[in-house]
Amino acid sequence: MTSDAPVDARTGLSAARFGLYVHFPFCLSKCPYCDFASVAATEIPQERYTDALVAELEARLGSVPRGTVVDSVFIGGGTPSLWRPALAARFLEAVARRRPLAPACELTLEANPGAADAQRFGDYRAAGLNRLSIGVQSFEARTLKVLGRSHDGPSARRAADAAHRAGFDNLSLDFIYGVPGQTVEEVEADARSAVALGPTHLSAYALTLDRASLADDVPLAKALGRGDLTLLPDEVVLEMQRTVAGVYGEAGLARYEVSNYARPGLHSRHNALYWTSGEYLAVGVGATGTLVEGVRRRRYTNLRSPEAYLKAIEAHVSPEASHEDLSELELFEERVAMGLRLTTGVALEAVCRDFGQPFEPRAAVVLQLVARGLAVWQGERLALTQAGFDVHSAICARLM
Repeated sequence: MTSDAPVDARTGLSAARFGLYVHFPFCLSKCPYCDFASVAATEIPQERYTDALVAELEARLGSVPRGTVVDSVFIGGGTPSLWRPALAARFLEAVARRRPLAPACELTLEANPGAADAQRFGDYRAAGLNRLSIGVQSFEARTLKVLGRSHDGPSARRAADAAHRAGFDNLSLDFIYGVPGQTVEEVEADARSAVALGPTHLSAYALTLDRASLADDVPLAKALGRGDLTLLPDEVVLEMQRTVAGVYGEAGLARYEVSNYARPGLHSRHNALYWTSGEYLAVGVGATGTLVEGVRRRRYTNLRSPEAYLKAIEAHVSPEASHEDLSELELFEERVAMGLRLTTGVALEAVCRDFGQPFEPRAAVVLQLVARGLAVWQGERLALTQAGFDVHSAICARLM
């Protein structure tokens, strides 16, 4: 199973060019590190929410040309594997009736490793979904406890096996490292257990807790602010990242983005859309989309409260909480920052030209980065080295 999406000339990576993000905000419990638009709910208004998603889809497609082909659909959350498969199928059918799906359209669902979720995998495959992303995070009991996860290592392994048996030959597993109390040896064990499950894609994210988010409902961030929690030293987290990259690389999953690894041709084309400035429509609670309207590129974010979102849709009122027209400078900065997260890099001089930014003042910075071993030229593209990835934010700041 390989991608036939076009290779983006600015990044050397095939990516969806028009995608759809669908947010399912409901969970059985809220993870203590999560700052996404999600809510714990004992009863989920499944039919009502599906109707609202279809209604928002219909309204938003009015600004999308009728011939536009949908290259990718990503259903995230929350816990999308709580969505009844028949309703997910109904929504996907609604999409296909309104806009054509590409022959190799990537249709992803995020899932939890719990037994109830795994029982649905066959039904999701029958509904037309062809890619599954399971949030394992770790196989180690103590790490899962810190992260507030309800599953255990054996259930995660069973979920991956269930995904394969259901026909998901494009399977992604997500992990978190840098968790307080976690050791490099435990991270390596997680990585080796992960590749043994035969995934086509792996994501490994360092745990980040922003002290500025203390006003939000993120319990681990609050614990950090109170001093009840101590993050691991940066050098240990970097060692964990390099350990993960080594194990995954040995197993044939190459790093193609700072936190993502894949077998050849099986990287996430939907996520690549974000990294290469593609256009994407988004529906659902808290969803953020970016649409091209004439010469403008407009970004919007929906209401984060499920009830407020539902009431707005049912009253035929826009569910947006905010929107903005992005300036050329903002688009340039975003394209450079996202492009430099990719191992294939970004065609910096061409991107400068695209967004009306001078290349010459940045050329001297680039020469310094290359001389210090933080970046290399790959044809026309500037790409960061491993050492450069470690200071990605600082490099981007110098190029802005």
